[in-house]
Amino acid sequence: MTYLVNGRRFDEEPEPGQCLRTFLRALGHFGVKKGCDAGDCGACTVWLDGTPVHSCITPAFRADGRAVTTIEGLGAPGDLHPAQRRFRDAPGFQCGFCTAGMIMTSAALTEEQKADLPRALKGNLCRCTGYRSIEDAVRGVASVQDARPGRAVGTSVGAPAAEDVVTGRAEFTMDTRMEGMLHLKVLHSPHAHARIVSVDKSAALAVPGVHRVYTWEDVPRRRFTTAIHTDHLVDPDDTYILDDTVRFAGQRVAAVLADTAGAAEEGCRKVAVEYEVLPAVFDPEEAMAEGAPQLHGSEDPFVRDSVHNLLLEIHSHIGDVDARFAAADVVHEATYVSPRVQHAHLETHGSIAWMEDGRLNVRTSSQSPSIAKVKLAYLFALRPDQLRVFCKRVGGGFGGKQEVISEDLAALAALDTGRPVCFEYTREEEFTTASPRHPMKLTVKLGAKADGTLTAFQVRNVSNTGAYGNHGGETLYAGGAAVMVYRCPNKKYDAFSVYTNTVPSGALRGYGMTQPAFAVECAMDELALALHMDPLELRRRNIVRPGDPLVAMHDGPDDVAFNEDGLAKCIDLVAGALARTADQHSPGPGWLVGTGVASSLHETAPPTEHISEAWLTLGDDLVYELAVGTVEFGEGTSTAHVQIAANQLGTTPSRIRLVQSDTDRTGFDTGAFASAGLFVAGNAVLRAAGAVRDRILEFAAAHTGVHPVMCSMDDEHVVCGDERVPLAELVALARARGIRFTAARKAYGSPRSVTSNTQGFRIAVHRVTGEIRVLYSVHAADAGVVINPEQVRGQVEGGVAQGIGFALTENYQVGADGVMANPNLRNYRIPAYADVPRTDLLLVGSADSVGPMRAKGMAECCINPVAPALANALRDATGVRYRELPLTPERIYSRLGESQSASTGGRR
Repeated sequence: MTYLVNGRRFDEEPEPGQCLRTFLRALGHFGVKKGCDAGDCGACTVWLDGTPVHSCITPAFRADGRAVTTIEGLGAPGDLHPAQRRFRDAPGFQCGFCTAGMIMTSAALTEEQKADLPRALKGNLCRCTGYRSIEDAVRGVASVQDARPGRAVGTSVGAPAAEDVVTGRAEFTMDTRMEGMLHLKVLHSPHAHARIVSVDKSAALAVPGVHRVYTWEDVPRRRFTTAIHTDHLVDPDDTYILDDTVRFAGQRVAAVLADTAGAAEEGCRKVAVEYEVLPAVFDPEEAMAEGAPQLHGSEDPFVRDSVHNLLLEIHSHIGDVDARFAAADVVHEATYVSPRVQHAHLETHGSIAWMEDGRLNVRTSSQSPSIAKVKLAYLFALRPDQLRVFCKRVGGGFGGKQEVISEDLAALAALDTGRPVCFEYTREEEFTTASPRHPMKLTVKLGAKADGTLTAFQVRNVSNTGAYGNHGGETLYAGGAAVMVYRCPNKKYDAFSVYTNTVPSGALRGYGMTQPAFAVECAMDELALALHMDPLELRRRNIVRPGDPLVAMHDGPDDVAFNEDGLAKCIDLVAGALARTADQHSPGPGWLVGTGVASSLHETAPPTEHISEAWLTLGDDLVYELAVGTVEFGEGTSTAHVQIAANQLGTTPSRIRLVQSDTDRTGFDTGAFASAGLFVAGNAVLRAAGAVRDRILEFAAAHTGVHPVMCSMDDEHVVCGDERVPLAELVALARARGIRFTAARKAYGSPRSVTSNTQGFRIAVHRVTGEIRVLYSVHAADAGVVINPEQVRGQVEGGVAQGIGFALTENYQVGADGVMANPNLRNYRIPAYADVPRTDLLLVGSADSVGPMRAKGMAECCINPVAPALANALRDATGVRYRELPLTPERIYSRLGESQSASTGGRR
């Protein structure tokens, strides 16, 4: 067969049944991405004779004799197609994994199609941006700005990798080929709880191309936790690489290594496993009851109470809660349910491992290569110098890649065979085996005086950690932030992290705060209704203010600086925006209209130790090389770090060359999560750049004979009094004396500060179908000094979009046997372009006390108030309180006939 790909002829014969996506990638066209292999996400979009197609569902033979155009053939760096240029300048991407497919679709749109983008872009999904920037890119709206020397902070400069992203040249984890690479696939348990009696590998090993079959008997018998934190002791070591007991449907049973992915899959089908099926329990309340099946035995030192399946329980009590409830004029109590939510980052988990000069190399899709290295060294008894872990560009994370869940098996096989090994998750594996948001059931009880002053505040949180405890304890503690938002001298927090025979839960944007925020913010609205008080006024009366202790679980000292009245300002900004748009009308007959608001606080770094080290060196080419371990996966830290360094050095971002996320080339970095990529790593960059600047100025002062205070950086010069000395001259002089302008600096996640966010919605609800339409969305944020306005806007819009999905469309359905029923993007339903409204972003305009350049991270906190604001708007529209997510049309319609009084609190 003959293929014309980007104008080049290939005489190739595809494999039987091969799709066009894998065929093109085998030819080296890595801009064609894999997001679903089901025609759902559009990341693989290419042109076939000028018409966009999803190459993952297009048989390769159909391209025989036809012209195929991939993103690489559309344009190249320095010679961009107009569509690529528009996506660069908008910018219309964050992580960039969907961008090639999005550009290939949008570049072929007619003017008529551009007038109906909800329909035209329905085949392309983005999990990061919230779609506003993509619309801007399609319509040619540019937001990227140039920065003057020393004036980068506060400017919407473009991402360093922008041209590589829009041309498909940016390398993601799987965008490489290696000679002799083997492929690894996993056999998963069909049972929620079982003991493996025997495994027969013989038929699998007889499959042509199969090299190895690994079971629990073939791997190091070392307990570990897949969760990533600097202090591994905060998570339980309750997991093995492969185990002889499976505790959820989908758990690894065996791993097959073969020449091709197809052979490995066939090998998995041929592995014969005999199971002893054990009793299973799926509900955490039932799991805590006497006589429930036990997941982890009493010999397990990491389980708090194996008899009751408790990983961790928290009981904190401040003041006299019972007495103050008894004295309250109004008491509200209700239970709220927050379900599982999947990250659905378009790049699935995956790792490539190989041996080189006796060292293990692991190229992986991770939010923390530094800690992944620590874990792999422990598992395989390697010295640190025997191991390198690094990331290329990562296609989304949202906390899902704050785990070690693909690296271990790839490393095992590479160490065993000495050959390169590729292990890439399927989309179904993401849903059934990767770690979703913790389902939580929260009972909130609030007491108040008649004037709205809170007298008592009590929360009971039951969190389903699933079969293993990765992140189960830390997310339970993090939930206290929802209690911290309001002043009250009497608080009680009881929380339980419970093992069940379900997929292990993990870290997801908001990290344990999103679920309690939903419960607490809904409860505050219900309390306001019982008090006959405006919900915003109730919040203003009770929110914490500067000088108040941030009390959640204890009233002891901490390291959080709370100096800005950001939360009150956020509430006022949203209230004003909703008032200004109050004349928006209902879509028509049959629609009910309501508004809702919710708020949250978020600490700017996790309470456990977070470390980052930055290295900066001025090269002979007058380019500063900045090495920092933080991974870029759409959160924008790469751009922010370059801007911070450029500001400190009095230069432009174009003169900063970034090296990142490689344990051989960068210092230790705990990881890009909890907004620490800006807050902690940003402070490390600030200090390293400041140190290099000071060295240059001191050298220039000595050279010119003026005092250092009379010297300043001016791009490629140093101004010393009245003299302007070329930087090249200083570098040459320093080199001649054996002096290098270089520095390394560390930063830590303490002291910390807080961010504030308030979300407001006006929605319409159809009284017959239960459909929700968002008429207006507004979000106010206290971001401190804004490093990059466009990136902050993008992070908030993406967080709001993800929150809308969490609240309205995403439905992780688990059957009675513990198996997920809808493990694909089409049926799980992350928001598409048509589902996401534009959000007005209003910034408070504060200055943080401890952040780099006085900035605060915005990637995580913005999602927390979204779901409760929608739920509060729904109650305002319908008079019915819905306390369980997601707010699907079926769930809404089933209760629309209930009376308003049945859903409110009671006045005494």
